Amino acid sequence: MGTMKKAVHTTKKEKTKTVSYRLTEKLIADLETEAMQQGISPNVLVRQVLEKYVSWDRYSDKIGMIPVPKGILQSLGENLEGQDINMIIDILKPVIKNNVMFLKGKYDLKRCIETLEDYMRASGMNSDHRTEGELHHFIIQHDLGMSWSLFTKQLLTEIFHEFLPDKRIKSQTTESTVITTVALGSDFDEHSY
Repeated sequence: MGTMKKAVHTTKKEKTKTVSYRLTEKLIADLETEAMQQGISPNVLVRQVLEKYVSWDRYSDKIGMIPVPKGILQSLGENLEGQDINMIIDILKPVIKNNVMFLKGKYDLKRCIETLEDYMRASGMNSDHRTEGELHHFIIQHDLGMSWSLFTKQLLTEIFHEFLPDKRIKSQTTESTVITTVALGSDFDEHSY
């Protein structure tokens, strides 16, 4: 086996433009404090906030997303069983397809993975995409318990099987983490389509 490494998603160097916006002194102070606590510049923080808005937040109301406290999801997941997970996934799959089509303009594997990554980033879940030769490891850390790990594992497996019915998909789960592995080739990049 090759060495596992973080998938590198090359992006074109985009032109930047300097603009100014009128903000309240309190908002500026809050942004500067937050940037300092994160160890980044206020410019980087503002760019991150705006990028999150453009990639996710501006659509969340339109696709019917509502924030749910993590504790509620944890408690709902405590009694989930296989049949419940199947039912939720059957309901969720067409919703995911509709949302990917709305957000990305088309429904395919790359756009689906990218949308799920956008969702996880927006909801504060840790996710990562690592490669090992032909293998791609998609890692999700949710900290919601084993039922949600089984749900996530099955959902990812069904999404990959929809587009790649003949591919072997492996998963590892813990109470807080799911790793789904599939051979997608060394040149697969969900951000280039």
